[in-house]
Amino acid sequence: MGRTLSPQELRATLVNRKDVMLLDVRRKSDYDADSLKIPDAVWRNPDEIDQWSAQLPKGKEFVVYCVRGGSVSNAVIDHLNGKQLKASYIEGGIEAWKASGGLTVDKDTQT
Repeated sequence: MGRTLSPQELRATLVNRKDVMLLDVRRKSDYDADSLKIPDAVWRNPDEIDQWSAQLPKGKEFVVYCVRGGSVSNAVIDHLNGKQLKASYIEGGIEAWKASGGLTVDKDTQT
């Protein structure tokens, strides 16, 4: 995986690999404002990255997304890569994922 993945590349990655963990890193206000997320994504507050990044499992690849794949995703990727974790982000964020027809679920009802 490179630094970025298109929504189509992410679909193929999720089908072919079991060692990928999706991280929703939208700022809390953006996360709270949208009832949807990508299935199986785990929300992590980007403002608390020092706390949660140390607990990420080694040996996994991480795909992160924010609203539009901009500064938040880039900052998280830089931090994770600095910890020798393999991480990429979705080009265009969750908005591009939705626009491409990517599956989303209601974040409050998914178990």
